[in-house]
Amino acid sequence: MRKLIRCLYHNTIIRYILICPAKKLYVRLYYIYHFHLIPDKIFIKQKFKKAFNYDLNLNNPKTLNEKIQWLKLNDRTPLHTLCADKYAVREYVKEKIGEEHLIPLVYHTKKPTDIVPENLPDFPFIIKTNHDCSGGIIVRDKSKIDWKSVQKTLAKLLKQNYYYPSREWQYKNIKPRIIVEKLLMDKKGNIPFDYKLHCIERKVEMIQIDVNRGKPNHYRNWYNRYWKREPYRWSSLKKEGLTDPSNNDIEKPISLEKMIKLSEILSGNFYYVRVDWYNIEGRLFFGELTFHHDGGLRPILPTKWDRILGDLLKLPIKE
Repeated sequence: MRKLIRCLYHNTIIRYILICPAKKLYVRLYYIYHFHLIPDKIFIKQKFKKAFNYDLNLNNPKTLNEKIQWLKLNDRTPLHTLCADKYAVREYVKEKIGEEHLIPLVYHTKKPTDIVPENLPDFPFIIKTNHDCSGGIIVRDKSKIDWKSVQKTLAKLLKQNYYYPSREWQYKNIKPRIIVEKLLMDKKGNIPFDYKLHCIERKVEMIQIDVNRGKPNHYRNWYNRYWKREPYRWSSLKKEGLTDPSNNDIEKPISLEKMIKLSEILSGNFYYVRVDWYNIEGRLFFGELTFHHDGGLRPILPTKWDRILGDLLKLPIKE
């Protein structure tokens, strides 16, 4: 009976009726309708129209953003769920390219109350959940952390299912878990650059480098596989504006060829996937696999590049 109640709570509209009792009824009803009752196709079309101000054509998608929406609806396999799970994907990476590319995992649990100093290391680490897109909680000195607050935050995250507000199906059936990894840092104690390699048709076509993540001066440069600057931008929203490219160039990493090779191995089962890496003094650490960059809801500018990049992705014929 407990398992049945738990299943109903986490996978049906019951949770949205019960939580946040202080909210007015129309707000709760909106959550129920918007996140649970609207069919995926209609939900995705509405989100796309709001983002781009034109109708999504799922019958004959042309741009990369349109084709990402098509993949959301039509490319759904158990492997997508496994690889979107930040805990389970470790076995996939280990099998494909070797465990030497995994960030050291120092602890994992399903209980927020287990996240206490005595269960955690004395060196810097990051706490995150395996089933959503949050950045995580960075801990450099565990003696300075309000652990009750951390537990409260994690408890809230564990109750969320990222599928409902995004309709990215791969997140729907992930079993929530808390994972704790060693914090990767360079010799100066800084968090390293974020290299994100976009693989289209199992080939690296775009390389995204995020610098100063979490800071007002966060910027994002774009390169091709030969480390030539690209003329487009595919920027995310941040508090201070957009993660537009900088005029500052970024030095080509020594391990670029290896990064490309490993990314293409990991992308072998997918039409489109973004493979994230951290580069610490030439050693590569796997970050995550992302199947729908920014939900396919951010413009690629100039707009012609959305079509140019979309032409690289040949979707399968749907029976």
